[in-house]
Amino acid sequence: MNIRPDQDKFIFSADCLKIDAAAETDRIVEGLRAQLRCMRKRGLVLGLSGGIDSSVSVALAVRAVGAKNVFCMFMPENDSDPESLRLGRLVAETFGVKAVVEDIGPTLAAMGCYERRDAFIRELVPGYGAGWASKIVIANALEGDGYNISSLVVQDPEGKQTRLRMPPSAYLGIVAATNMKQRTRKQIEYYHADRLNFAVLGTPNRLEYDQGFFVKNGDGAADVKPIAHLYKSQVYALAAHLEVPEEIRRRPPTTDTYSLAQTQEEFYFSLPYDRMDLCLYGLNNGISAEEVAYAAQLTTIQVERVWADVAAKRKATRYLHLGPQLVEPVEEIGH
Repeated sequence: MNIRPDQDKFIFSADCLKIDAAAETDRIVEGLRAQLRCMRKRGLVLGLSGGIDSSVSVALAVRAVGAKNVFCMFMPENDSDPESLRLGRLVAETFGVKAVVEDIGPTLAAMGCYERRDAFIRELVPGYGAGWASKIVIANALEGDGYNISSLVVQDPEGKQTRLRMPPSAYLGIVAATNMKQRTRKQIEYYHADRLNFAVLGTPNRLEYDQGFFVKNGDGAADVKPIAHLYKSQVYALAAHLEVPEEIRRRPPTTDTYSLAQTQEEFYFSLPYDRMDLCLYGLNNGISAEEVAYAAQLTTIQVERVWADVAAKRKATRYLHLGPQLVEPVEEIGH
């Protein structure tokens, strides 16, 4: 119990996010088994990125259906960090699952992913080309005027970085081209799922699922999403219980999408996951901004800005959670 020095009362703290990892593992495993029975599928397919979420998901899948009924893919492309492939292989070896490398770089190049992206970047940086690298970053929600302004960061062949404001057309074009990566990966996952009669397992945690941090019909597409109800801190608790390799548990969360290294905070969340968890939990459970601020080591104004950012992202990404919209329901096909 966390007591404020000048007040004799309970203070909201990270303890509220603690779970019984063993019991939660059992609950998820039973849920997965029931879902697969309903779908008449005999196993699970997923992409392994070397990150904490996919690593925990593999461990849960093995608990649910056994290693022989779990099939994984490593899907690097031209901008991928080689470390992701190494760590993904470590996870596959740890849990004894079969995994294959599906290099999607040539496919993306053939579809014009890189060429289309670079053309939009050249609208701002005419010399952008071979030897350059880039990423998109977002304004910090704790500062500024509350607007989520995205910027382009480019690095020239000599290593000099420049940050530029983007017009909406350039931002949308770069993102649209980059989203080909997630959608191509999902095509590969469903190919293997179809040939094996397995279900596709999606790996978003609660922060990502709530805030729309996924690509529609890309990493947002799946048959089951077993950790979407878990805050990121809780995913780490399961990782320890499931004995995910410590090297992966220590690795900072990244997007591994752009050619420049990029953290999830600078691209989307503004805060490290542990503090973001506290802010989101507090908002979801009616905890006062003052209490959340004390627990997350923020000011009340900063918490309120984070909450405003959460609300804005929920509104902007609501359509990502929607299925195809019908003019009228087809009553014979219920959901």
